[in-house]
Amino acid sequence: MAHEIYDVVIAGGGPFGLMLANELGRRGVSAVLFDEKSSTAFNPQANATQARTMEHFRRLGFADEIRALGMPEDFPTDIAYFTRFARHELARFRLPSAKEAREKVLTMTGSWSAAELPHRVSQKFVERVLRKHAEALPKVSVNYGWRISQFEELADVVTVTASQVGSESTRSVKAKYLIGGDGAKSFIRRTLGIRYQGDGGAVRDFFGGKMFALYLRCPQFYEVVPFAPAWMNVAFNSERRAFMAAVDGKGEFAFHTQLKDDESEEDISDAQALQIFRSVVGFPVEAEILSRGSWTAGFALVADRFQAGRVLLGGDAVHLFTPAGGLGYNTAVDDAVNLGWKLASVIKGVASPDLLDSYELERRPVAIRNTGFAKRFAESIGNYLPRPNLEVDSDLGQELRREAGLYLEAHGRSEFNIPGVTFGARYDQSPVILSERQEQTPDQPDVYVPSAAPGGRAPHVWLDPQTSLFDKFGFEWTLLRLSPPSSSGDELIAAANATGMELAVLDIELPNMSDLYREPLVLIRPDQVVAWRGDDNCDALAVIETVLGYHIAKP
Repeated sequence: MAHEIYDVVIAGGGPFGLMLANELGRRGVSAVLFDEKSSTAFNPQANATQARTMEHFRRLGFADEIRALGMPEDFPTDIAYFTRFARHELARFRLPSAKEAREKVLTMTGSWSAAELPHRVSQKFVERVLRKHAEALPKVSVNYGWRISQFEELADVVTVTASQVGSESTRSVKAKYLIGGDGAKSFIRRTLGIRYQGDGGAVRDFFGGKMFALYLRCPQFYEVVPFAPAWMNVAFNSERRAFMAAVDGKGEFAFHTQLKDDESEEDISDAQALQIFRSVVGFPVEAEILSRGSWTAGFALVADRFQAGRVLLGGDAVHLFTPAGGLGYNTAVDDAVNLGWKLASVIKGVASPDLLDSYELERRPVAIRNTGFAKRFAESIGNYLPRPNLEVDSDLGQELRREAGLYLEAHGRSEFNIPGVTFGARYDQSPVILSERQEQTPDQPDVYVPSAAPGGRAPHVWLDPQTSLFDKFGFEWTLLRLSPPSSSGDELIAAANATGMELAVLDIELPNMSDLYREPLVLIRPDQVVAWRGDDNCDALAVIETVLGYHIAKP
């Protein structure tokens, strides 16, 4: 059989695989993607796109396209807590609609100074956009309905066999690298013998155990619920706890409840499933099930390795989350962004092959950090128990609802107002970052202090009412010059040119920028992370070689 030739084979067409295909294809790297599903997701799956992920979508040019999807632009993205959805509202954490987010982002400073704010949109909509843009790239081939059935690493290539689902057709591909983004049950990871480490299934009153999911249509919901609409609706009572995300703001919902010890999905008929939903609504609404399934909450798992030779892994294949805080899909997108520019640099011969070692060194600690944050959020809501008489219409019931509301409102703020989680991940220990000695500040989910110290996201500012600093960065590397007369950066530019590094030079002369970035020269990576800062009094060649992986010490 003749081999097809690509630079990269990607297993898995979820957010990680599709984002990686976009990152590679934009850089002229050829990639073929295989996914055994017939298409992108039908079920809503993840529902929260964090601000950092939206900034990556903005960098690729389709953030506005994503923000236009999902719910109507004026639909509230509040998180609301109820005894039952049509009975008693306990608490509400208010968040802006898509329209309000576009307006607010232009004036926000400090922790939430960003090119984009979060967007509440179901993953199924995001995947369609990522697929459309990946398929438009001439060097990218996207193939659903195909599974990778075999692979072998040779001296300088990986050979891959892909089989078409439901037929005997096969394809043989040779590539420089194979990337496993094929989910929690990853064939690639299991074949390599790589295991997860961490919490394999915490047991809680909620968010710890077998979960039952319904994707359903119920337009009547908005007619019978006497409260303002919300993006996330959480039911808190002793009989049946649940959370439910609005999918389109018109009547489609992603409903999740924890199964009791004596329940199993297989034994629940569709009629019984609808009755479960109605019991949580607290009203006999009419509804239609679009799909159903089950999953397990309570995971906080990270693979012990992200790479084995020419095979690298990302997304759910290397980290599994309980979805509190919505961190799994967003961490996967960050994986793809980090790996994408590094793979392209190595394949093009711009960087040392050792640069790829920094992928695991940077992303595995972040995966451990983020799964830990998600676990804390899940414990906060899952271990808080409804009190008896919470739903009773009495003075005692009213007092218990007030007490629960105070706790749940504080929890909502802690789970969804998370600039520290969103922007605060750092790569200080990375061998391709020229780190500085600095006082370590606590890594808190709700605290983010912008810093241009190498290893973190470049601090954001608005240059004018419509132009983000990030809009001016080059697609590859950027040398930010804040005081060109004092430091020209000419030697850095020459060293970069000698390696083939694509380097954009950006001159900014704003007083607040100098205060924020501290040094006249700042080298910013393709993923908008600060790699180095300083002045002309530096070893320019050593700086460039370090950030391209030429000085990584082998164990």
